[in-house]
Amino acid sequence: MSWLFGMNKNQPLPDAPQVPVMGGEGGEGGEGGVQPVGDVGADGYRSEAYSFDSTALERAAKAAKDLEKSKFAKEALALSQQQEITRQNEQQVKIKEYEATIENMKIEQKKVEGDQRRKYLEEEGKQAKLKSEYQDQLARRRYEDQLVQQQRMQEDNLRKQEESVAKQEAMRKATLEHEMELRAKADMKRIEAETAARAKVERENQDLYLEQIRLKAKEHRGTVMEGISTAGGVIGSGVQAFLNNWDQVVAAAAGASLLYLGYFSAKRATGVTANYIQARLGKPSLVRDTSRLTVFQVAKHPVESVKKMLAKPQNALSGIVLDPALEARLRDVALATKNTKLNRGMYRNLLFYGPPGTGKTMFAKKLAMHSEMDYAILTGGDVAPMGRDGVTAVHKLFDWAQTSKKGLILFVDEADAFLRKRSSETISEDLRATLNAFLYRTGDQSDKFMMVLASNTPEQLDWAINDRLDEVVEFALPGKDERERLVRLYFEKYVLLPTVEGSKGRRLKIEEMDYGALCSEIAGETDGMSGREIAKLGVSWQAAGYASEDGTITRAMIMEKVEDAVKQHNKKMTWLSDEENRENRQATYHKPGVIIPPGTKPSTAIKELGFTARDFSKFTM
Repeated sequence: MSWLFGMNKNQPLPDAPQVPVMGGEGGEGGEGGVQPVGDVGADGYRSEAYSFDSTALERAAKAAKDLEKSKFAKEALALSQQQEITRQNEQQVKIKEYEATIENMKIEQKKVEGDQRRKYLEEEGKQAKLKSEYQDQLARRRYEDQLVQQQRMQEDNLRKQEESVAKQEAMRKATLEHEMELRAKADMKRIEAETAARAKVERENQDLYLEQIRLKAKEHRGTVMEGISTAGGVIGSGVQAFLNNWDQVVAAAAGASLLYLGYFSAKRATGVTANYIQARLGKPSLVRDTSRLTVFQVAKHPVESVKKMLAKPQNALSGIVLDPALEARLRDVALATKNTKLNRGMYRNLLFYGPPGTGKTMFAKKLAMHSEMDYAILTGGDVAPMGRDGVTAVHKLFDWAQTSKKGLILFVDEADAFLRKRSSETISEDLRATLNAFLYRTGDQSDKFMMVLASNTPEQLDWAINDRLDEVVEFALPGKDERERLVRLYFEKYVLLPTVEGSKGRRLKIEEMDYGALCSEIAGETDGMSGREIAKLGVSWQAAGYASEDGTITRAMIMEKVEDAVKQHNKKMTWLSDEENRENRQATYHKPGVIIPPGTKPSTAIKELGFTARDFSKFTM
């Protein structure tokens, strides 16, 4: 209602009129005069905001008079009342909101009190639980302590009992020892007394004893002489009667001669029969493996023996991966061998040389199967330990080979182990005699057996052995194309086939990959490795698949095995000693596709074109 009194709330309040204050004396600004309240102006008065403004009343009175005269007085009063009611309602709403806020605060307080009580109860339960657990723990500890004390008491009782038993046993033992000692002393005294008494009696009766001995000896001598006289008389009369009868003498001589002749004839016949049975039915001790069936082998493995007898001829190069030129040459060798057997001609002797694991033994077996011949494999390392028996073993070997009806391929692996040079090599007399026996049995061509020698160092063979060889074939390390064919062969054998063929155990799986590109990459990584090492690499892939959790062979797994195999190959090459390098210095295992010019010295060939076994690592690193 500020408009009613003529005031505008936006305008500042006017200064209140200055009220003089009575002071002290003098009426001036000194003591006892009138002192103005507030700041003193030029006219001696001061104004305060709370001082009464009479002009406002005057304006209000004037405004009231104007309002009474105005025709909107009632509406203004009603509007003022309505505003007052609205303010009161707003105040009531604020009061209600305040009361609601208070009620909410009370509710929140109740909730807080409830939460606190719940927490208190939980804490109280927790404490009670901890208390019960602690009490239970204390009870358990007390029980355990009681058990420990009882155990200690029992152990103490047992120890005391054992000590008591030990003391009793010691006392009993001491008593027995004392009794035995007393008994021994008593026996010694008794024996001494008896010995002294017997000696005294013998001394006193010595003459009687001597007389008894003389009488017994005389009686024994008479008895022996009578027996000799009687036996001589009987034998003499018998011999005299036998010699007087000439027919009995002739019959006895003939019987003794026939008995002697029968004994030695049976002994000789038994030896000949045993040798024949051993040559026909047995196997020489030098032969490690053979396809020739014996009676004992048929009886022991009848199913395998029947399969061997019913097996059809195979291709000599099936499952063997070699250089195309070498394959063509070996194919000619296989064809010539087969036709030689069919025409009952003389077999040719061969020498296979090259690094280990290049397929020499495998081709010898395939050659025998292709030619429908038997094969026998022996190693030169078995001959030297036999010593003096080596000559006999060699003769038995060739006697056994001569009895083959189908023809026999005699494959001697590591031939340089006992067929060394006799002029420059230091060999024992027994080994020299064995070598001479071998040369004697192989001096002529045979239509019963074909000799195939294999060696990693052919330059160590005796010159007489080289003279008996009709053809020399080198098995070099596989080139890149051959390695790729080998990788494909063993990848199919050890990885692909187990994934498609059912098996009783765990079945392998293989992830999707480009097999051709993978095999080509592996062939490039395995430079310098032999066929045997690549075959072992295929086996390692299969083993890694079986060792995995889900039986899946992955590309990463295959390449990891390849890297490991290459590292192991390089490591093995570094293990070769200088002596092995000197032994191999003449064997030029040249790389596939490299041809050594005629007339080139071995040392020059090694330096320019080839490499020895120790130099393998240079091409694989």
